[in-house]
Amino acid sequence: MKLICIGRNYTDHIAELENEKPEDPVVFQKPDTAILLKKQPFFIPDFSKDVHYEVELLVKITRVGKHIQPKFAHKYYDEIGLGIDFTARDLQAKLKAKGLPWEKAKGFDGAAVIGEKWLNKNQFSDLNNINFSLKKNDEIVQNGNSSLMLWKIDELIAYISTFFTLKIGDIIFTGTPAGVGAVAPQDHLTGFIEDQEIFSINIK
Repeated sequence: MKLICIGRNYTDHIAELENEKPEDPVVFQKPDTAILLKKQPFFIPDFSKDVHYEVELLVKITRVGKHIQPKFAHKYYDEIGLGIDFTARDLQAKLKAKGLPWEKAKGFDGAAVIGEKWLNKNQFSDLNNINFSLKKNDEIVQNGNSSLMLWKIDELIAYISTFFTLKIGDIIFTGTPAGVGAVAPQDHLTGFIEDQEIFSINIK
């Protein structure tokens, strides 16, 4: 099982972090040990003083594929999910400054929240118009819509599959909109697709 993540897929998020708009999708991976266990809180790691939430739509791969054409990509997933790509922003900044990989800042234990509820894609009239949001302590901090992705879901599947064979159970994190911010002990995060609650976690 692979967790394949896309960075810089929303223009407003690129702007808030003062990054350059990429010519191609930015792809990185998290190990399966990064998955936050069900019903468990997220513990802020000792090595960071600035861990940020990044809410993202997720796609779960249902068949093996390599060099998938965009027009066939819809056949490789049935459900849409929601998760958080936790990022140790201070550590990431240090790594980026030295031109080093991000894995330590993105792939540490518990850094990948995967909502327990997955929604059948057929319940959406348009996969390129899905609203999703994140609340921190009952206040909305991130609002996104899949229409604002630079690369849409099917385009991402096609692009990723040119480099990595996609296997059943692989999960794609499709990128985060603007509004990312730090978490602190006693915070509570709740994620929604449209008006459905998909996950709820406590920060320790």
